[in-house]
Amino acid sequence: MNRTKIVKLVAPLLALGMALTACGGGDSTSAASGDHNDQDVTFATEMIPHHAQAVQMAEMALANAESQDVKDLAEDISAAQGPEIEQMSSWLETWGEDVPDTDGGGMGGMDHGGTDGMPGMMSSGQMDELDSASGSAFDEMFLSMMIEHHEGAIEMAQTEQADGESPDAIDLAETIEETQAAEIETMKAILESQ
Repeated sequence: MNRTKIVKLVAPLLALGMALTACGGGDSTSAASGDHNDQDVTFATEMIPHHAQAVQMAEMALANAESQDVKDLAEDISAAQGPEIEQMSSWLETWGEDVPDTDGGGMGGMDHGGTDGMPGMMSSGQMDELDSASGSAFDEMFLSMMIEHHEGAIEMAQTEQADGESPDAIDLAETIEETQAAEIETMKAILESQ
């Protein structure tokens, strides 16, 4: 009985403690502004336009894809990466850093944002080619491009895990690597089934 009462008293305190830890331990300045380094800033600054391009590609897939599997995957990509863009933007604002401009459908601001050397980014020409494709030709092009895009994001996420300092940014990098590796396997399976 006493043990049950203790568990009933301690469990809510543990839950509260974990919630506070997830929010930066109750000290919003330490986790957000103090516990980060240049790699964390680079990760967020580069991953935002990278994600924005993936969301743009996903929107094209919803409009142009023939396969329902491709459309379902596109919805998953948008649902995951949209909130991650908001999360990383919030970190940059808190850290006093510039947030990349992703307006203009993802392409307008990206051509001038120094994304040329970013792993997995599609060129404007590739994006135009994808946008003008339809049906099964679109599906194949989208899957091939998105596999390359995801591989680039995984490379960026691994760099963050190796060199970053912010626990939140490292956690997100781990999530990106895990999620996108699974999506690559799904995309390869869809390509093989066509």
